[in-house]
Amino acid sequence: MMRPARLAVGVVSAGRVGSVVGAALSRAGHTVVAASGLSSASVRRAEQLLPDVPLLPPDEVARRADLVLLALPDDALAGMVRGFVATGSLRPGQIVVHTSGAHGIDVLAPAAEAGALPLALHPVMTFTGRAEDLDRLAACSVGVTAAEGDEAAWNVGEALTVEMGAEPVRVPDEARALYHAALAHGANHLMTLVADCAELLREAGIAQPERVVAPLLSAALDNVLRHGDRALTGPVARGDLGTVRKHLTVLAERGPDIVPSYRALAKRTLARGDAAGLLDSSAAAELTELLSDPADPADPAEGQQKQ
Repeated sequence: MMRPARLAVGVVSAGRVGSVVGAALSRAGHTVVAASGLSSASVRRAEQLLPDVPLLPPDEVARRADLVLLALPDDALAGMVRGFVATGSLRPGQIVVHTSGAHGIDVLAPAAEAGALPLALHPVMTFTGRAEDLDRLAACSVGVTAAEGDEAAWNVGEALTVEMGAEPVRVPDEARALYHAALAHGANHLMTLVADCAELLREAGIAQPERVVAPLLSAALDNVLRHGDRALTGPVARGDLGTVRKHLTVLAERGPDIVPSYRALAKRTLARGDAAGLLDSSAAAELTELLSDPADPADPAEGQQKQ
């Protein structure tokens, strides 16, 4: 794998992701020559993770850099790239990298037309913007996307990833949307699910719910990553109709906002468990009827009731 030469890196901007990735590139031997950041949080992160790096307007950051790191919200990327091209801030031979999971390299097309090498490097982790993220980055995967057929570009993206201590994973440009949807569904919705779990336990009078559920959730995550659907457990996977009915009843009384997500996830658990052969057909049919939402006209069980 080719190793990029020592590069002058410009970070746009010094948010939670940009400051950490910039610091990781600096630790790998590159030089962060400038960063942008206006908020007090960005300035503080830059002081901690990118010490002595001047904070400049984004166009000036791009002009100073061999590698322009765009760590921006998804919807801000296209406009920033067009602005760089319009102001002549990019030059041929630069590497322009974004860290968005949702975008491939199409969003960098104006930069590519200006002669820059476009890359998408998406770290598969959540960021706090603190120093401990550097160690987490060194243990995570990075979704790498480059132009189809440009093996040299793929190699550059992979080499930068390896230099930061992470593991490169090639993600074809056309697969980026599905790739990102999968990660968001797993990570973001997991956080919502765990927060709902803790909230219900507090409602039940449990003083330290996070401490109570941490071993259970850690074991569940480890089991599913190791064993897939064979690790499914709980009342749905066992076909315990009475227990699921009790859950729906008490949630309707004490946590009505959570009932729709409980139904939806229980139905997905049922579908996966049924496909894995964990339930007999009669138990699966009874659970399907119980979990159907009578208020949803699109629900198959509701449609059957009307026939």
